[in-house]
Amino acid sequence: MSSKSLNDRDSGQDILSLPSSSGEGMGTQGFLASPIEKIHAGGGRICVASHGQKAVFSELSATYPLKLLSPRIAQDGVAVVYILSYGGGLVSGDRVDLSVDVQLGANLVLLSQGSTKVFKSRPGQRLASVKSRHDFSNTDASMSPLTRQNMLFTVKAHSALFLLPDPVTCFRDASYNQVQRFELFEDASLVVLDWFTSGRKSLGEEWVFSRYYSINEIFVDGKRIAKDVTLLDDKLINAKLPPRTLGDRLAPYSCYAMVLLYGPKLQETIGHITAEYGQISVFKARSPADLIWSLSPINSAGAVVRVAGRETETVKLWLQKALRGIEHVVGTDVYQRAFV
Repeated sequence: MSSKSLNDRDSGQDILSLPSSSGEGMGTQGFLASPIEKIHAGGGRICVASHGQKAVFSELSATYPLKLLSPRIAQDGVAVVYILSYGGGLVSGDRVDLSVDVQLGANLVLLSQGSTKVFKSRPGQRLASVKSRHDFSNTDASMSPLTRQNMLFTVKAHSALFLLPDPVTCFRDASYNQVQRFELFEDASLVVLDWFTSGRKSLGEEWVFSRYYSINEIFVDGKRIAKDVTLLDDKLINAKLPPRTLGDRLAPYSCYAMVLLYGPKLQETIGHITAEYGQISVFKARSPADLIWSLSPINSAGAVVRVAGRETETVKLWLQKALRGIEHVVGTDVYQRAFV
């Protein structure tokens, strides 16, 4: 199946559309051809479905500073998209709004290339801070120094989404907001990896960003089954306690991760992690371990894993081993890409 790339220079919108072998829009056995509406600055849309033994895109579009790239892979029924940003990071005031639709029977893996860098906050409006019609928040971000990412994921029945980005790294004085909403149909499967680092340790920047906020909400057939919120703000002070910096509160660890697993395609992986967790012995140590982790079940079909490590690489290696069970779904090559 061939691909065609279009570039709308007026809007800065990059569009990837996949026609049928005849060169026309998908027929009655595939997708109906339809015009692709323009999206605002910083917006993106991904729509993927199973077509025969392949996972194909009916839409893969993005505008500056968001960039979406899909490499060719050998695994049947699996598509991979890299979520990137021009310049290698997000600047103060940048606003990204991404919607993802994984249709019946498809498997989609979302990756990044290196850590998501969030640069120092600076006042003023940028092109990518235009307010979106897909805004999940109630605040006006047009003049905010916050860097924002809003993402909406829909996963249909018998499909799977594997969100496996590299960690977020906030630079000194950076402010970052991330809102992710996952709407699953019955028998859909999901892996969400949401993690962050202390900053640029090599430059002596550890826990010196202004604000980090991340929320993940997971719904199955319209019912919320999980909500995970992380808020790190050096200005938040408890009057009842002595003042403490983020570094004081989060040391000695420099990388924190949350992994949510749900659905039929993840039961083997959940079972393996649960068995390993049951073998952990708790004892008093003279110094904190290099890595600690915990496991919490989500009803009978899911689990949340939380990990903290002294080094990002230590956490990455642990995740690579713990999530090995998904390799049979996404393929060895794709799995290795996730943990380069």
